[in-house]
Amino acid sequence: MPFDPRPVALILGCILATAACSDPAPEPPPAPSPVAPPAPTPTQADVPVVDAPPAVAAASSSPQAQAIDAAVFDPAVTDPEAIKKAMLRAQVLLDRAHMSPGVIDGRPGTNVTLALEAFQAAKGLPVNGKLDKVSWDALVAGDDGPVMTDYAITAEDVAGPFQPNIPKDDYEAMSKLPTLAFGDVVEALAERFHMDEALLRALNPGADFAVAGTSIVIAAVGTDKLAGKVARIEIDKARGQVRAFDDKSVQLAVYPATVGSTERPAPTGEWAVNTVAPRPTYTYDPSRLTFGKPKGKLTIKAGPNNPVGSTWIDLTKDTYGIHGTPDPKLVNKRASHGCVRLTNWDAAELGAAVQKGAKVVFLGAEARKT
Repeated sequence: MPFDPRPVALILGCILATAACSDPAPEPPPAPSPVAPPAPTPTQADVPVVDAPPAVAAASSSPQAQAIDAAVFDPAVTDPEAIKKAMLRAQVLLDRAHMSPGVIDGRPGTNVTLALEAFQAAKGLPVNGKLDKVSWDALVAGDDGPVMTDYAITAEDVAGPFQPNIPKDDYEAMSKLPTLAFGDVVEALAERFHMDEALLRALNPGADFAVAGTSIVIAAVGTDKLAGKVARIEIDKARGQVRAFDDKSVQLAVYPATVGSTERPAPTGEWAVNTVAPRPTYTYDPSRLTFGKPKGKLTIKAGPNNPVGSTWIDLTKDTYGIHGTPDPKLVNKRASHGCVRLTNWDAAELGAAVQKGAKVVFLGAEARKT
């Protein structure tokens, strides 16, 4: 059954001796939310997958955006701008297929490789994690709609509230802030459309993001809604990946993830989803934690730049959860304190679809990250 989005009482804590995250609890009132035997891994070609319907988006009027929409894959091309345009198109198509590449930035990297491997496995293609001709053709054949579209900034977008200059890793200073909101409208819009802030600015040179009515080019990422309810989650510690399945073992989504570290490992074995807290607060309790500098217990307000981001998926393993992050670019790049970090948008998508009692299986061992 779906989760009741009303406040729930969570007593989660974070005992770093066993490497966990925080002491999250939902902020009242919460905002609306934007093991079974292991299934085949996404490197196997027989993984069933639900194809997401192509997103419906109007083509952008920007020549730069139109060039991205018209991008094609050609292994003989060496021009960096042409390669970037093709990668941007591929990243948006992967995102719309719920094979998340993480932050859309037009650059290759580990998370794009993982997304391509998942896509290739789901389509029965050779799994190499590369943007090759056969993978490109399959991506475009499944969804040939525009990947860039125009968006008019609204009065609500520019109104905030915003919280600039959040002191990173200074929990005591963060606890004194009224909110852990986005720093500015650019960060808010970039996250809404799953984009790197630098890319958003580059696509819109000279745009005044602080003025309502300004038309900007954004990634047409489609809906953050899965095609079914999530009944099982696989957390691959070695690869840095979360895979979501329905009750028939049909793969619904794949996300890049930060999963613990060699020094502070995530759990092993099979657990389950206990509940979901949208807009969680974060409580630092030095009696239960060995990282950070605060000497007393403190609570950090809710917001997307909260240490656990905008969504907390509580597990039956005490003190552990799957959650968002204020630093989407660092997902699967930096170590965590034991929990599972996703981008805020991926955590929200998963949280909205997961069923209470869904099985959560931790696989493999953590790769070393600093």
